[in-house]
Amino acid sequence: MDLLQAFTLGLVQGVTEFLPISSSGFLILIPELFGWEIQDVAFDAVIHLATLMAVVVALWPEVKLLGEKKHGRSLSTWLVLATIPVLIIGGIFELIDFDPRSAEVVAWSFIVWGVVLYLVDRRAVKTKDQVKDVGLKRAMSIGLAQAIALIPGTSRSGITITAGLHMGLSRETATKFSFLLGIPTIAIVGLVKLKDVVTGAVAIEVLPLLVGFVTAGITAFLTIKTLLAFLKTHSYAELAVLRVVLGVLILVL
Repeated sequence: MDLLQAFTLGLVQGVTEFLPISSSGFLILIPELFGWEIQDVAFDAVIHLATLMAVVVALWPEVKLLGEKKHGRSLSTWLVLATIPVLIIGGIFELIDFDPRSAEVVAWSFIVWGVVLYLVDRRAVKTKDQVKDVGLKRAMSIGLAQAIALIPGTSRSGITITAGLHMGLSRETATKFSFLLGIPTIAIVGLVKLKDVVTGAVAIEVLPLLVGFVTAGITAFLTIKTLLAFLKTHSYAELAVLRVVLGVLILVL
């Protein structure tokens, strides 16, 4: 992997991880578009760790809630329990060596879940709720939805935000909870794959890995801040339409 490819993939990861347009989908499509060999999932996992650091910094006020006695214990419990479904199903995929990474799968996921997001977003309510108000029932529903994101093109943030909106959360709260829910999932997967890199089980050059990591972290932080500002005056409808358009283009091309 050369530095240009590492930079490009880091940029793509940082921009798409927290937008409902699927980072995993683009990490498959971009190499195919440029004729690159699809990078090892270990590289994807390591640059995901950069986006993990970005969300912690960008949502520090919400992350600090996890340490509070009043709300932190409940919120931490919700996040842990909501992470269990994706770990179980992800583990099953590993055992059966199930790898659905293909352009066709990405395209149809873009279209189907784009339509669902659009329809759900149109019914979104404006409330003054916060992440501490999510509750166990809604957290578990969002966690179950997160498992669908194991299919490339679905978008982890997109499907969990859609579930949050469907469960009556405001756009901002659904978005912030989705990002917080990504912390344990990204951390576990990233650290497991990072072990493969450190032990030499997967051979990846250090400099490209560093370039991808730094690029992904910076762009992810900027994307989170931009999206939260965007939602103050806009909805997810535009991004949902973009998903569908991209899916159709992929199928046509």
